[in-house]
Parts: sequence; structure tokens; C-alpha cells
Amino acid sequence: MAALGWAVPLRAAVGLRWRPVRAAVGLRGYRPARGYSGGPAQSPPTFGFLLDIDGVLVRGHRVIPAALEAFHTLCNPQGQLRVPVVFVTNAGNILQHGKAQELSALLGCKVDPDQVILSHSPMKLFTQYHDKRMLVSGQGPLVENARALGFRNVVTVDELRMAFPVLDMVDLERRPKTTPLLRNDFPAIEGVLLLGEPVRWETSLQLIMDVLLSNGNPGTGLATAPYPHLPVLASNMDLLWMAEAKMPRFGHGTFLLCLEAIYQKVTGRELRYEGLMGKPSILTYQYAEELIRQQAERRGWAAPIRKLYAVGDNPMSDVYGANLFHQYLQRVKRGGAEARGAGSLQKQQPSTTQSCTSILVCTGVYSPGDAASTGPGPGGGEPPFHGHRDFGFSPGLMEASHTVKDVNEAVQLVLRKEGWAV
Repeated sequence: MAALGWAVPLRAAVGLRWRPVRAAVGLRGYRPARGYSGGPAQSPPTFGFLLDIDGVLVRGHRVIPAALEAFHTLCNPQGQLRVPVVFVTNAGNILQHGKAQELSALLGCKVDPDQVILSHSPMKLFTQYHDKRMLVSGQGPLVENARALGFRNVVTVDELRMAFPVLDMVDLERRPKTTPLLRNDFPAIEGVLLLGEPVRWETSLQLIMDVLLSNGNPGTGLATAPYPHLPVLASNMDLLWMAEAKMPRFGHGTFLLCLEAIYQKVTGRELRYEGLMGKPSILTYQYAEELIRQQAERRGWAAPIRKLYAVGDNPMSDVYGANLFHQYLQRVKRGGAEARGAGSLQKQQPSTTQSCTSILVCTGVYSPGDAASTGPGPGGGEPPFHGHRDFGFSPGLMEASHTVKDVNEAVQLVLRKEGWAV
């Protein structure tokens, strides 16, 4: 992927409310695509799609039939995409190229790695931490993901547990049978990376707390907890997500909620983040906007991309994020440039995007008439806020510009609005 040409300062805001947060199965007869094409009879696109994955294109490991229909429409007879598309997911426990291969197989359309944005992809921009010794939490190819993001010196929770066995005491079967010698040769940890929900929450919560309370030296004890604490970078704030089960499952946002509550209870202070990435962070949408622009440039589509259509199933992450980004774009248009929430993220290429339209589908987390999705709370009050603590709650931002049955209806809607042949 070409360099994005962005610089992120130490205190980068990433779409957070203003507070002391620092930087917050293919179709029959379908031919795999080899790239993108507008086709000889079609003018170059001036719009692009930001597509969520879980609940929009797939449920667990099963493709949603409407997704196949949508991509049949989005591709020309040669099997090439007619418009730029970026897949924006809050998942993070998978490698970028692995997710691209999975989508290619499911959709019958070639998806390149640089079309996929994982929740932690914008961490590539936080270069000031890439050489620091970071504790990384999550599951799957943790070390590979961290290194792909640019972090060169990482320690996993399991490695830390093996170095200090007495720290992990919840599971009686894993407690050491004898008291091991204390180690004094373990290099200090300088920060924490939270890439996705771990498997053993009790172990990760305990050891992350140990690192924060000991200033990176979990084998020792401090009389008072240091504050500000070590830098924490986190991605994927989804409280819930949709798989094959009838009801939503806990997401990484639930894990973050637990960590924040424990830190607050133990120290009396607020856990602070140097960066929060993934939808609904504005930083994620700026990152996606740049990848859309690069796609159009590589394909020789001269007309600038002026409109983005964000399709998702989660009102709190997909709709809220798209509407938040649209608000930011309007501020930029009015000359409000780096307004609060956009952060100090600087791009060498000026933005040509004028709007970001949110489209909500009913194949995932959101279900029409489901009060837990966007409906009123108890007594007819505000709906429950499923977003992250550091995002000010504005109920209006959870209202999609369009609500449709599925992603195929979303694609049909957009192409009609843009005057394109369906």
C-alpha cells in the first residue's frame, strides 16, 4: 500500500468528545475480478462504498445471499468492480491479507488486502510508539498483526504470564504449585496495545492492570499508582456484534468497559487512551477515505471521489461513525477545518470528499422494532448508549440516512441516486 502521507502527533484526537483524552461461495458463471473498471460506456465514478462485513456481507462464516447479488451488480461483465470499494470492519483478530482472501472466496470477487481496513489498521500512523516495548492483548495472529502495524518490540499476555506466574491467580489449575523466584531481568513494558477481545478475560484484565499500576514493571510493587499511566492504544469499541446466534455477542467494547471500570475502581482515576481506533472514530473514516482515493488513482479514474456511502448493521458503530464523519466533512467545507473530533491528523492530499451517507441494513445487529438497537429506552426516554465512554452521545447521529433490508438494496439505492445503470 502506498504511503498515506499523514503525521500523527502525540496527542492525536480520533473522533472523541472533548475531554482529557490523549489522541482518542461465488455466483454461477461468475468470473473473479482482476481489478477495477468503469467500463467503456460508464463515466468514471465520483462515489465509493465503505462496506461493513459482519452482519452486512456475512454472518459468522456464512455469506449473506444479498451480498452475492450486490457484488454481481457492482461488477461489470468482465468481473471487475465498477466503483471503488473499501471493507471497513471492527474485527481485528485476523491478518489483513487473510481477511481479503476470505472475502474473495465468499463473494466470488477478488478483494485485495489494501481494500480491507481492520479495526487496528490506523495504528500504522502512531509511529512514535513503534519502537517501544508494548504489551499486546487479543487473540489470533497477535504478533504478526502488531508487526504488520509497525510495532517492532511486543510482548504477549501469555509471555508475560510465563515470566511472572504468580500474577495469574483466578484459575486454580494454572496457579503455580511452588513459589517461583522473582525475575529482575525482564525489560520494562512501555505501553499497551489492545487489538481485540482476548480469550481469557480474567488473565488479560489482571496482567494489563499489573502493567499499568507498576509503570511497566509487573514483578515489582509501587506505593502509589503512576498517573498519567503508560500509553494505551485500543481498537474496536463495539459493545456487541452479530454472528450466527440469534442475539448479539460481546465485542471488544465490552472488554474495554470492564478494564475501564476496574481501573477506575482501583485507582479512583479514569483510564485514558492515546488512541481509540475502529468505527465510529473519525480517524478510521479518514483512513478509509484515503484508501478510496488511492484506488481511484491507481485505476486511472480522473474524477475526484466526492461522495462516500457507508453501509453497516450497527447503529452505534456504523451509522454513528458515518454521520460523525459527515459532520466533520461539513465543518471542513465551511472552513472549520481541524475542528474538535477530527484531531490533528494532517494529510498532504487535500480531501475532495463532500459527504458520507449512512445506510443501515437489517441483516445484523439492527432489527426493525428492536429497542436495543435504536429504539427508546425505558419509559420512552433516550435509547441505551452502546458506544464508548469517550464519544459524546448524540442520539441524532444514530439515525441512518437510509434504512434498507440488505446490502443489495443499499447498492441498488446508491446506483439509482448516482444515475448509474443497475
